[in-house]
Amino acid sequence: MQVSSLNEVKIYSLSAGRNLPEWLSDRKKRALQKKDVDIRRRIELIQDFEMPTVSTKIKVSRDGQYIMAVGTYKPRLRCFDAYQLSQKFERCLDSEVVTFEILSDDYSKVVFLQCGRFVEFHSQHGHYYKTRIPKFGRDFSYHYPSCDLYFVGASSEVYRLNLEQGRFLNSLQTDASESNVCDINPVHFLFAMGTAEGKVECWDPRTRNRVGLLDCALSSVTADTEIEGLPSISALKFDGALNMAVGTSTGQVLLYDLRSSNPLIVKDHHYGLPIKSVQFQHQLDLIISADSRIIKMWNKDTGKIFTSMEPEYDINDVCLYPNSGMLMTANEAPKMNIYYIPVLGPAPKWCSFLDNLTEELEENPESTVYDDYKFVTRKDLENLGLAHLIGSSLLRAYMHGFFMDIRLYHKAKMMANPFAYEEYRREKIRQKIEETRAQRVQLKKLPKVNKELALKLIEEEGEEQQVTRKRKQK
Repeated sequence: MQVSSLNEVKIYSLSAGRNLPEWLSDRKKRALQKKDVDIRRRIELIQDFEMPTVSTKIKVSRDGQYIMAVGTYKPRLRCFDAYQLSQKFERCLDSEVVTFEILSDDYSKVVFLQCGRFVEFHSQHGHYYKTRIPKFGRDFSYHYPSCDLYFVGASSEVYRLNLEQGRFLNSLQTDASESNVCDINPVHFLFAMGTAEGKVECWDPRTRNRVGLLDCALSSVTADTEIEGLPSISALKFDGALNMAVGTSTGQVLLYDLRSSNPLIVKDHHYGLPIKSVQFQHQLDLIISADSRIIKMWNKDTGKIFTSMEPEYDINDVCLYPNSGMLMTANEAPKMNIYYIPVLGPAPKWCSFLDNLTEELEENPESTVYDDYKFVTRKDLENLGLAHLIGSSLLRAYMHGFFMDIRLYHKAKMMANPFAYEEYRREKIRQKIEETRAQRVQLKKLPKVNKELALKLIEEEGEEQQVTRKRKQK
Protein backbone atom coordinates (compact mmCIF):
# COMPACT_ATOMS: atom_id res chain seq x y z
CA MET A 1 0.00 0.00 0.00
CA GLN A 2 1.33 3.39 -1.00
CA VAL A 3 0.19 6.62 0.60
CA SER A 4 0.34 9.98 -1.17
CA SER A 5 -1.02 13.35 -0.17
CA LEU A 6 -2.02 16.40 -2.20
CA ASN A 7 -3.78 19.41 -0.66
CA GLU A 8 -3.80 17.46 2.64
CA VAL A 9 -5.98 14.73 1.05
CA LYS A 10 -4.56 11.27 1.67
CA ILE A 11 -4.83 8.75 -1.17
CA TYR A 12 -4.16 5.07 -0.45
CA SER A 13 -3.17 3.00 -3.49
CA LEU A 14 -4.35 -0.51 -2.61
CA SER A 15 -2.95 -2.18 -5.72
CA ALA A 16 0.59 -0.82 -5.42
CA GLY A 17 3.47 -3.23 -4.95
CA ARG A 18 4.77 -6.34 -6.65
CA ASN A 19 2.82 -9.57 -6.91
CA LEU A 20 4.32 -12.67 -5.32
CA PRO A 21 4.52 -15.78 -7.56
CA GLU A 22 1.93 -18.41 -6.71
CA TRP A 23 4.50 -21.22 -6.77
CA LEU A 24 6.50 -19.73 -3.89
CA SER A 25 6.26 -21.63 -0.60
CA ASP A 26 4.83 -19.96 2.50
CA ARG A 27 8.27 -19.95 4.08
CA LYS A 28 9.82 -18.05 1.17
CA LYS A 29 6.92 -15.62 1.10
CA ARG A 30 7.42 -14.84 4.79
CA ALA A 31 11.15 -14.39 4.21
CA LEU A 32 10.49 -11.93 1.38
CA GLN A 33 8.02 -10.00 3.52
CA LYS A 34 10.65 -9.60 6.24
CA LYS A 35 13.23 -8.26 3.78
CA ASP A 36 11.09 -6.04 1.56
CA VAL A 37 8.93 -3.26 3.05
CA ASP A 38 6.86 -2.93 -0.16
CA ILE A 39 5.91 -6.61 -0.08
CA ARG A 40 5.14 -6.44 3.64
CA ARG A 41 2.76 -3.50 3.15
CA ARG A 42 1.19 -4.92 -0.03
CA ILE A 43 -2.58 -5.47 0.08
CA GLU A 44 -4.31 -7.76 -2.42
CA LEU A 45 -7.84 -6.51 -1.81
CA ILE A 46 -9.46 -8.60 -4.56
CA GLN A 47 -7.63 -11.72 -5.65
CA ASP A 48 -6.33 -11.65 -9.27
CA PHE A 49 -7.82 -8.21 -9.93
CA GLU A 50 -6.12 -7.87 -13.31
CA MET A 51 -6.23 -8.64 -17.04
CA PRO A 52 -3.75 -10.55 -19.21
CA THR A 53 -2.55 -7.42 -21.03
CA VAL A 54 -4.83 -4.35 -20.91
CA SER A 55 -8.11 -3.43 -19.20
CA THR A 56 -10.43 -1.09 -21.11
CA LYS A 57 -13.70 -0.70 -19.14
CA ILE A 58 -14.77 -1.30 -15.54
CA LYS A 59 -18.23 -1.03 -13.92
CA VAL A 60 -20.00 -1.93 -10.66
CA SER A 61 -23.43 -3.60 -10.53
CA ARG A 62 -26.28 -1.68 -8.93
CA ASP A 63 -26.39 -3.97 -5.89
CA GLY A 64 -22.70 -3.22 -5.27
CA GLN A 65 -21.71 -6.89 -5.05
CA TYR A 66 -20.15 -7.45 -8.48
CA ILE A 67 -17.35 -5.62 -10.28
CA MET A 68 -17.15 -6.32 -14.01
CA ALA A 69 -14.22 -5.47 -16.25
CA VAL A 70 -13.33 -6.11 -19.89
CA GLY A 71 -9.90 -6.22 -21.49
CA THR A 72 -7.51 -8.05 -23.79
CA TYR A 73 -5.76 -10.21 -24.99
CA LYS A 74 -7.73 -12.37 -25.81
CA PRO A 75 -10.88 -10.25 -25.46
CA ARG A 76 -12.63 -11.27 -22.26
CA LEU A 77 -14.95 -10.34 -19.44
CA ARG A 78 -14.05 -10.91 -15.80
CA CYS A 79 -16.59 -10.68 -13.03
CA PHE A 80 -15.41 -10.26 -9.43
CA ASP A 81 -17.53 -10.98 -6.38
CA ALA A 82 -16.70 -8.17 -3.96
CA TYR A 83 -18.27 -9.98 -0.99
CA GLN A 84 -15.95 -12.96 -1.58
CA LEU A 85 -12.95 -10.77 -2.58
CA SER A 86 -12.26 -13.05 -5.54
CA GLN A 87 -13.09 -13.69 -9.19
CA LYS A 88 -16.50 -15.25 -9.86
CA PHE A 89 -16.15 -16.14 -13.54
CA GLU A 90 -14.38 -15.31 -16.78
CA ARG A 91 -15.79 -15.35 -20.32
CA CYS A 92 -13.81 -14.97 -23.53
CA LEU A 93 -15.37 -13.03 -26.43
CA ASP A 94 -14.95 -13.09 -30.20
CA SER A 95 -13.87 -9.44 -30.59
CA GLU A 96 -12.74 -6.52 -28.46
CA VAL A 97 -15.35 -4.72 -26.38
CA VAL A 98 -15.89 -0.98 -27.04
CA THR A 99 -18.19 -0.57 -24.04
CA PHE A 100 -20.74 -2.56 -22.07
CA GLU A 101 -23.75 -2.02 -19.79
CA ILE A 102 -25.12 -4.03 -16.87
CA LEU A 103 -28.90 -4.12 -17.33
CA SER A 104 -29.83 -6.03 -14.17
CA ASP A 105 -29.07 -5.33 -10.53
CA ASP A 106 -26.52 -8.17 -10.47
CA TYR A 107 -24.39 -9.80 -13.18
CA SER A 108 -27.19 -11.79 -14.84
CA LYS A 109 -27.95 -9.41 -17.80
CA VAL A 110 -25.12 -7.68 -19.65
CA VAL A 111 -24.90 -6.08 -23.13
CA PHE A 112 -21.60 -5.68 -25.01
CA LEU A 113 -20.89 -3.36 -27.93
CA GLN A 114 -17.97 -4.87 -29.83
CA CYS A 115 -15.55 -3.65 -32.48
CA GLY A 116 -16.98 -5.60 -35.40
CA ARG A 117 -20.42 -3.87 -35.19
CA PHE A 118 -21.61 -6.75 -33.03
CA VAL A 119 -24.01 -6.36 -30.09
CA GLU A 120 -23.77 -9.35 -27.78
CA PHE A 121 -26.16 -10.23 -24.96
CA HIS A 122 -25.17 -12.37 -21.99
CA SER A 123 -27.39 -13.91 -19.35
CA GLN A 124 -26.51 -15.66 -16.11
CA HIS A 125 -25.38 -18.86 -17.80
CA GLY A 126 -23.31 -17.14 -20.53
CA HIS A 127 -23.80 -16.10 -24.18
CA TYR A 128 -27.48 -15.53 -25.03
CA TYR A 129 -27.82 -13.70 -28.37
CA LYS A 130 -25.78 -11.77 -30.91
CA THR A 131 -26.77 -9.23 -33.57
CA ARG A 132 -25.17 -6.42 -35.62
CA ILE A 133 -25.82 -2.74 -36.16
CA PRO A 134 -25.41 -1.11 -39.63
CA LYS A 135 -22.39 1.08 -38.75
CA PHE A 136 -19.53 0.86 -36.26
CA GLY A 137 -20.71 1.80 -32.79
CA ARG A 138 -18.87 3.88 -30.19
CA ASP A 139 -21.30 4.08 -27.29
CA PHE A 140 -24.83 3.14 -26.26
CA SER A 141 -27.36 3.84 -23.50
CA TYR A 142 -30.34 1.92 -22.16
CA HIS A 143 -33.75 3.61 -21.86
CA TYR A 144 -35.49 1.78 -19.02
CA PRO A 145 -39.13 2.94 -19.54
CA SER A 146 -39.28 1.64 -23.15
CA CYS A 147 -36.55 -1.09 -22.98
CA ASP A 148 -34.73 0.60 -25.91
CA LEU A 149 -31.01 0.55 -26.57
CA TYR A 150 -29.71 3.73 -28.26
CA PHE A 151 -26.50 3.19 -30.31
CA VAL A 152 -24.29 6.05 -31.56
CA GLY A 153 -21.19 5.75 -33.74
CA ALA A 154 -19.76 6.38 -37.20
CA SER A 155 -23.11 7.48 -38.63
CA SER A 156 -25.53 10.38 -38.55
CA GLU A 157 -28.24 8.02 -37.27
CA VAL A 158 -28.97 6.81 -33.75
CA TYR A 159 -29.99 3.18 -33.93
CA ARG A 160 -32.75 1.94 -31.60
CA LEU A 161 -33.07 -1.71 -30.58
CA ASN A 162 -36.13 -2.65 -28.52
CA LEU A 163 -35.38 -5.52 -26.17
CA GLU A 164 -39.03 -6.26 -25.38
CA GLN A 165 -40.04 -6.73 -29.03
CA GLY A 166 -36.64 -8.03 -30.12
CA ARG A 167 -36.37 -5.83 -33.21
CA PHE A 168 -34.87 -2.57 -34.46
CA LEU A 169 -37.10 0.53 -34.47
CA ASN A 170 -36.91 3.65 -36.63
CA SER A 171 -33.61 5.45 -36.17
CA LEU A 172 -33.17 9.04 -35.01
CA GLN A 173 -31.79 11.23 -37.80
CA THR A 174 -29.31 13.80 -36.45
CA ASP A 175 -27.40 16.69 -38.03
CA ALA A 176 -24.04 15.27 -36.95
CA SER A 177 -21.72 13.35 -39.26
CA GLU A 178 -20.57 11.08 -36.38
CA SER A 179 -21.29 10.69 -32.68
CA ASN A 180 -18.89 9.61 -29.95
CA VAL A 181 -20.79 9.33 -26.65
CA CYS A 182 -24.33 9.37 -25.29
CA ASP A 183 -26.19 9.29 -21.99
CA ILE A 184 -29.78 9.25 -20.68
CA ASN A 185 -30.89 11.40 -17.77
CA PRO A 186 -31.91 9.19 -14.81
CA VAL A 187 -34.75 11.53 -13.75
CA HIS A 188 -36.69 12.63 -16.86
CA PHE A 189 -34.93 10.29 -19.38
CA LEU A 190 -33.72 12.99 -21.77
CA PHE A 191 -31.36 11.44 -24.35
CA ALA A 192 -28.14 13.39 -25.09
CA MET A 193 -25.37 12.59 -27.55
CA GLY A 194 -21.97 14.20 -28.14
CA THR A 195 -20.93 14.69 -31.75
CA ALA A 196 -17.64 14.88 -33.62
CA GLU A 197 -18.38 18.56 -34.41
CA GLY A 198 -18.25 19.49 -30.73
CA LYS A 199 -22.00 19.75 -30.19
CA VAL A 200 -24.44 18.04 -27.85
CA GLU A 201 -27.87 17.15 -29.21
CA CYS A 202 -30.71 16.47 -26.76
CA TRP A 203 -33.69 14.32 -27.81
CA ASP A 204 -37.03 13.50 -26.18
CA PRO A 205 -37.53 9.68 -26.42
CA ARG A 206 -41.31 10.06 -26.13
CA THR A 207 -41.75 12.20 -29.26
CA ARG A 208 -38.42 11.25 -30.91
CA ASN A 209 -37.75 14.93 -31.66
CA ARG A 210 -34.71 17.04 -30.94
CA VAL A 211 -35.40 19.50 -28.13
CA GLY A 212 -32.02 21.18 -27.66
CA LEU A 213 -28.58 21.82 -29.16
CA LEU A 214 -25.43 22.97 -27.34
CA ASP A 215 -22.30 24.23 -29.10
CA CYS A 216 -19.69 23.03 -26.61
CA ALA A 217 -16.75 23.55 -28.97
CA LEU A 218 -17.35 27.30 -28.99
CA SER A 219 -17.97 27.49 -25.23
CA SER A 220 -14.78 25.54 -24.42
CA VAL A 221 -12.56 28.28 -25.87
CA THR A 222 -11.52 30.68 -23.10
CA ALA A 223 -8.76 33.27 -22.74
CA ASP A 224 -6.16 30.84 -21.33
CA THR A 225 -6.88 27.77 -23.51
CA GLU A 226 -4.73 26.75 -26.46
CA ILE A 227 -6.70 24.74 -29.02
CA GLU A 228 -5.11 23.50 -32.23
CA GLY A 229 -8.21 21.98 -33.87
CA LEU A 230 -11.97 21.67 -33.52
CA PRO A 231 -12.72 19.84 -30.26
CA SER A 232 -15.14 16.91 -30.38
CA ILE A 233 -17.15 15.53 -27.48
CA SER A 234 -15.41 12.59 -25.77
CA ALA A 235 -17.34 12.25 -22.46
CA LEU A 236 -20.88 12.98 -21.30
CA LYS A 237 -22.61 12.52 -17.94
CA PHE A 238 -25.89 13.68 -16.37
CA ASP A 239 -26.27 14.61 -12.70
CA GLY A 240 -29.79 14.86 -11.38
CA ALA A 241 -32.48 16.51 -13.46
CA LEU A 242 -30.68 19.71 -14.50
CA ASN A 243 -26.88 19.30 -14.53
CA MET A 244 -24.75 17.81 -17.29
CA ALA A 245 -20.94 17.54 -17.60
CA VAL A 246 -19.30 17.41 -21.03
CA GLY A 247 -15.70 16.44 -21.76
CA THR A 248 -13.92 17.43 -24.98
CA SER A 249 -11.13 15.84 -27.01
CA THR A 250 -8.84 18.79 -26.23
CA GLY A 251 -8.96 18.33 -22.44
CA GLN A 252 -11.73 20.69 -21.25
CA VAL A 253 -14.66 19.79 -18.99
CA LEU A 254 -17.81 21.95 -19.21
CA LEU A 255 -20.58 21.92 -16.60
CA TYR A 256 -24.03 22.91 -17.90
CA ASP A 257 -27.40 23.71 -16.43
CA LEU A 258 -29.93 22.39 -18.97
CA ARG A 259 -31.89 25.64 -18.70
CA SER A 260 -28.99 27.63 -20.17
CA SER A 261 -26.88 27.31 -23.31
CA ASN A 262 -23.82 28.78 -21.56
CA PRO A 263 -21.64 26.61 -19.30
CA LEU A 264 -21.56 27.29 -15.58
CA ILE A 265 -17.84 26.54 -15.44
CA VAL A 266 -15.08 25.42 -17.82
CA LYS A 267 -12.20 23.36 -16.39
CA ASP A 268 -9.06 22.71 -18.42
CA HIS A 269 -6.78 19.73 -17.70
CA HIS A 270 -3.92 21.52 -19.53
CA TYR A 271 -2.64 18.30 -21.11
CA GLY A 272 -4.47 18.50 -24.44
CA LEU A 273 -5.64 14.88 -24.08
CA PRO A 274 -9.24 13.67 -24.60
CA ILE A 275 -11.37 13.42 -21.46
CA LYS A 276 -12.02 9.71 -20.85
CA SER A 277 -14.50 9.84 -17.99
CA VAL A 278 -16.58 12.29 -15.95
CA GLN A 279 -18.13 11.31 -12.59
CA PHE A 280 -20.05 13.22 -9.91
CA GLN A 281 -19.34 12.94 -6.18
CA HIS A 282 -22.32 14.31 -4.27
CA GLN A 283 -21.10 14.31 -0.65
CA LEU A 284 -18.49 17.01 -1.31
CA ASP A 285 -19.99 18.46 -4.54
CA LEU A 286 -17.03 17.32 -6.62
CA ILE A 287 -16.55 16.42 -10.26
CA ILE A 288 -14.05 13.64 -11.00
CA SER A 289 -12.69 14.02 -14.52
CA ALA A 290 -9.96 11.90 -16.08
CA ASP A 291 -7.88 11.86 -19.23
CA SER A 292 -5.33 9.18 -20.07
CA ARG A 293 -2.72 10.81 -17.83
CA ILE A 294 -4.36 12.24 -14.72
CA ILE A 295 -7.50 12.08 -12.57
CA LYS A 296 -8.61 15.45 -11.22
CA MET A 297 -11.17 16.12 -8.49
CA TRP A 298 -12.49 19.67 -8.35
CA ASN A 299 -15.36 21.61 -6.86
CA LYS A 300 -18.25 21.98 -9.30
CA ASP A 301 -19.18 25.43 -7.97
CA THR A 302 -15.77 27.13 -7.86
CA GLY A 303 -13.57 24.89 -10.03
CA LYS A 304 -10.96 24.73 -7.26
CA ILE A 305 -8.80 21.60 -7.31
CA PHE A 306 -9.57 19.24 -4.45
CA THR A 307 -6.89 16.65 -5.25
CA SER A 308 -5.49 14.71 -8.21
CA MET A 309 -3.91 11.36 -9.00
CA GLU A 310 -1.38 10.49 -11.67
CA PRO A 311 -1.10 6.70 -12.12
CA GLU A 312 1.95 5.03 -13.58
CA TYR A 313 0.14 3.81 -16.71
CA ASP A 314 -2.36 5.46 -19.07
CA ILE A 315 -5.97 5.47 -17.92
CA ASN A 316 -8.76 3.93 -20.01
CA ASP A 317 -11.71 4.18 -17.64
CA VAL A 318 -12.60 5.33 -14.11
CA CYS A 319 -15.28 3.85 -11.86
CA LEU A 320 -16.38 5.38 -8.54
CA TYR A 321 -17.81 2.80 -6.15
CA PRO A 322 -21.22 4.13 -5.00
CA ASN A 323 -21.49 5.84 -1.60
CA SER A 324 -17.85 5.26 -0.64
CA GLY A 325 -14.35 6.66 -0.98
CA MET A 326 -13.16 3.88 -3.31
CA LEU A 327 -12.07 4.56 -6.88
CA MET A 328 -11.10 1.96 -9.51
CA THR A 329 -9.36 2.47 -12.85
CA ALA A 330 -8.83 0.42 -16.00
CA ASN A 331 -5.34 1.01 -17.39
CA GLU A 332 -2.93 0.25 -20.20
CA ALA A 333 -1.42 -2.42 -17.97
CA PRO A 334 -2.46 -5.84 -16.65
CA LYS A 335 -3.18 -4.64 -13.10
CA MET A 336 -6.31 -2.58 -12.44
CA ASN A 337 -5.79 0.12 -9.81
CA ILE A 338 -7.85 0.51 -6.64
CA TYR A 339 -7.64 3.73 -4.64
CA TYR A 340 -9.15 4.54 -1.27
CA ILE A 341 -9.69 8.19 -0.33
CA PRO A 342 -11.19 8.41 3.20
CA VAL A 343 -12.21 12.06 2.74
CA LEU A 344 -14.66 11.11 -0.03
CA GLY A 345 -16.47 8.57 2.12
CA PRO A 346 -16.15 5.36 4.15
CA ALA A 347 -14.87 2.08 2.81
CA PRO A 348 -17.48 -0.26 1.27
CA LYS A 349 -19.07 -2.69 3.72
CA TRP A 350 -17.30 -5.68 2.12
CA CYS A 351 -13.89 -4.17 2.95
CA SER A 352 -14.68 -2.17 6.11
CA PHE A 353 -11.31 -3.26 7.54
CA LEU A 354 -9.69 -0.58 5.33
CA ASP A 355 -10.75 2.10 7.83
CA ASN A 356 -8.81 0.33 10.59
CA LEU A 357 -5.77 -0.12 8.34
CA THR A 358 -5.64 3.55 7.41
CA GLU A 359 -5.98 4.56 11.07
CA GLU A 360 -3.04 2.32 11.98
CA LEU A 361 -0.97 3.81 9.17
CA GLU A 362 -1.69 7.33 10.44
CA GLU A 363 -0.65 6.33 13.97
CA ASN A 364 2.49 4.46 12.81
CA PRO A 365 3.62 6.00 9.53
CA GLU A 366 6.43 4.01 7.91
CA SER A 367 7.29 5.27 4.47
CA THR A 368 5.43 7.53 2.07
CA VAL A 369 5.70 7.70 -1.69
CA TYR A 370 8.72 10.02 -1.65
CA ASP A 371 10.75 8.37 1.16
CA ASP A 372 12.85 6.55 -1.46
CA TYR A 373 13.60 9.82 -3.28
CA LYS A 374 15.86 12.78 -2.59
CA PHE A 375 14.88 16.35 -3.41
CA VAL A 376 17.73 18.23 -5.11
CA THR A 377 18.01 21.68 -6.65
CA ARG A 378 19.69 22.52 -9.93
CA LYS A 379 22.76 23.73 -8.01
CA ASP A 380 22.99 20.39 -6.18
CA LEU A 381 22.91 18.56 -9.51
CA GLU A 382 25.77 20.71 -10.81
CA ASN A 383 27.82 20.01 -7.68
CA LEU A 384 27.22 16.26 -8.12
CA GLY A 385 27.97 16.39 -11.85
CA LEU A 386 24.44 15.23 -12.78
CA ALA A 387 23.20 18.32 -14.62
CA HIS A 388 23.10 16.32 -17.87
CA LEU A 389 20.26 14.18 -16.44
CA ILE A 390 17.79 17.09 -16.51
CA GLY A 391 14.95 16.13 -18.83
CA SER A 392 15.53 12.40 -18.48
CA SER A 393 13.33 9.85 -16.69
CA LEU A 394 15.81 9.69 -13.79
CA LEU A 395 14.72 13.14 -12.56
CA ARG A 396 11.14 14.18 -11.82
CA ALA A 397 10.60 17.95 -11.88
CA TYR A 398 8.93 19.30 -8.76
CA MET A 399 8.59 22.98 -7.74
CA HIS A 400 12.06 24.58 -7.80
CA GLY A 401 14.01 21.32 -8.08
CA PHE A 402 13.82 17.63 -8.86
CA PHE A 403 13.16 14.28 -7.20
CA MET A 404 15.78 11.58 -7.79
CA ASP A 405 16.28 8.06 -6.52
CA ILE A 406 18.03 8.06 -3.14
CA ARG A 407 20.37 5.24 -4.26
CA LEU A 408 21.50 7.23 -7.29
CA TYR A 409 22.02 10.28 -5.05
CA HIS A 410 24.24 8.37 -2.60
CA LYS A 411 26.22 6.80 -5.43
CA ALA A 412 26.82 10.16 -7.11
CA LYS A 413 27.78 11.78 -3.80
CA MET A 414 30.29 8.99 -3.10
CA MET A 415 31.87 9.49 -6.52
CA ALA A 416 31.98 13.29 -6.12
CA ASN A 417 33.58 13.07 -2.65
CA PRO A 418 35.03 9.59 -2.07
CA PHE A 419 36.43 10.57 1.37
CA ALA A 420 33.11 11.82 2.74
CA TYR A 421 32.44 8.55 4.57
CA GLU A 422 35.87 8.61 6.26
CA GLU A 423 35.30 12.17 7.46
CA TYR A 424 31.87 11.23 8.74
CA ARG A 425 33.37 8.21 10.55
CA ARG A 426 36.11 10.30 12.21
CA GLU A 427 33.56 12.88 13.37
CA LYS A 428 31.37 10.16 14.90
CA ILE A 429 34.38 8.64 16.72
CA ARG A 430 35.37 12.06 18.07
CA GLN A 431 31.81 12.65 19.36
CA LYS A 432 31.80 9.27 21.10
CA ILE A 433 35.14 10.01 22.83
CA GLU A 434 33.84 13.41 24.01
CA GLU A 435 30.73 11.75 25.46
CA THR A 436 32.80 9.20 27.43
CA ARG A 437 35.09 11.94 28.75
CA ALA A 438 32.10 13.90 30.05
CA GLN A 439 30.93 10.87 32.05
CA ARG A 440 34.23 10.53 33.99
CA VAL A 441 34.82 11.98 37.46
CA GLN A 442 36.46 15.35 36.95
CA LEU A 443 39.05 16.59 39.47
CA LYS A 444 39.19 20.32 39.88
CA LYS A 445 42.81 21.56 39.83
CA LEU A 446 43.76 24.30 42.31
CA PRO A 447 46.13 27.09 41.29
CA LYS A 448 49.67 27.17 42.72
CA VAL A 449 49.16 30.67 44.16
CA ASN A 450 46.48 31.31 46.90
CA LYS A 451 45.29 27.72 47.09
CA GLU A 452 43.40 28.33 50.34
CA LEU A 453 41.46 31.29 48.88
CA ALA A 454 40.58 29.31 45.73
CA LEU A 455 39.36 26.38 47.86
CA LYS A 456 37.20 28.72 49.94
CA LEU A 457 35.64 30.29 46.80
CA ILE A 458 34.86 26.82 45.37
CA GLU A 459 33.14 25.76 48.62
CA GLU A 460 31.03 28.97 48.69
CA GLU A 461 30.00 28.43 45.06
CA GLY A 462 28.94 24.85 45.87
CA GLU A 463 26.83 26.02 48.84
CA GLU A 464 25.09 28.67 46.68
CA GLN A 465 24.21 26.02 44.07
CA GLN A 466 22.69 23.78 46.77
CA VAL A 467 20.55 26.68 48.08
CA THR A 468 19.23 27.52 44.60
CA ARG A 469 18.35 23.84 43.99
CA LYS A 470 16.35 23.68 47.25
CA ARG A 471 14.46 26.87 46.30
CA LYS A 472 13.58 25.43 42.90
CA GLN A 473 12.33 22.21 44.49
CA LYS A 474 10.04 24.18 46.82
